[in-house]
Amino acid sequence: MTWNWELPNWPEFEYDPDRISQMEKQFLLGVGSAFACLKTIGEQEYNRFIVEILSSEGLESSRIEGEILDRESLQSSIKKHFGLQTSQKQGINKESQMAQLLCSVYDSFDKPLTHEMLWKWHAMLFDGSSRIDDCGKYRTHAEPMQIVSNRYDSPTVFFEAPPSAKVPEEMETFIRWYNSKNPSGSILGRAAIAHVYFESIHPFEDGNGRIGRVLAEKILSQGVGRPTLIAISKLLESRKKEYYAALEKCNRTLEAQDWVEFFAQVVLQAQEESTNHLYFLIEKSKMLNALSGQINLRQTKALLRMFAEGPNGFKGGLSAENYIAITKTTRATATRDLTDLVEKGALTKTGELRHTRYKLNLKRF
Repeated sequence: MTWNWELPNWPEFEYDPDRISQMEKQFLLGVGSAFACLKTIGEQEYNRFIVEILSSEGLESSRIEGEILDRESLQSSIKKHFGLQTSQKQGINKESQMAQLLCSVYDSFDKPLTHEMLWKWHAMLFDGSSRIDDCGKYRTHAEPMQIVSNRYDSPTVFFEAPPSAKVPEEMETFIRWYNSKNPSGSILGRAAIAHVYFESIHPFEDGNGRIGRVLAEKILSQGVGRPTLIAISKLLESRKKEYYAALEKCNRTLEAQDWVEFFAQVVLQAQEESTNHLYFLIEKSKMLNALSGQINLRQTKALLRMFAEGPNGFKGGLSAENYIAITKTTRATATRDLTDLVEKGALTKTGELRHTRYKLNLKRF
């Protein structure tokens, strides 16, 4: 069996940039629109947006690998990096390690890729891990680096990467390619190829997926000259079967058209979700500014709690019981407060009696 890295033209992955030209234009328009919106929000909301996007990326990239992180702990570690206030005590754990990686990539998005940068990122993820022999360096084990099915009765080898002895040479070539100019002019295409190229080498003992995904995002950011702030891994996790299937198609060929088109679609979908979240933060700021001095502390606390649930708010809407639990008030006071928020246009009301629910009325402001 011949793997992609054993082919004569390796590592010249092939695709037609014209077939993703419209997606490229859409991506660039989205970047411009998001940047214009970011300039309209205050520093606090801007920082909140960065924390939300980075934490979402970290959570979902880890989830793809079967590792579940604590959102609050991850966000707390990211906030600390940006000098934002956090109530959680910081310790060395998998959340703080992922936060280090995400923030390092964010801070150095415009810097050329180096071996030392990759080793540093790997060490951030696995420092102190007893199950990793080669921490902060490329793999050195003699046995084949294989991606194998989990079935013990009949394991299937989906892919076998280059032997460890070839990794330094392969990575030298990869880094030279990564830092070279883009002949096709396609940012989306180059990011997609960077990911499949890196995964094909599989240079580390573990963590290749997580590092491979941030490498793709780094290329997107370099292509537009600023951090793109889109959580690609969230979409890849939700489409994990398609993701793995698209990557697998490249295991024995350098024809990467299907993979590039799939990846480009994921980037656009992630960009749309990110932009919607940004609009949500802008509408939040408008609402709270418009209601400043007109609502009490209980109402403010409840609105902030609703905003914390994200653009979709509470599943099924806010109930009076939710309001009482959030504000620690009486039912009579809760009824008055909620009625007032509806009259002021902050909330909309649906249902009657115990089925009454309230939702944020963002369009009002």
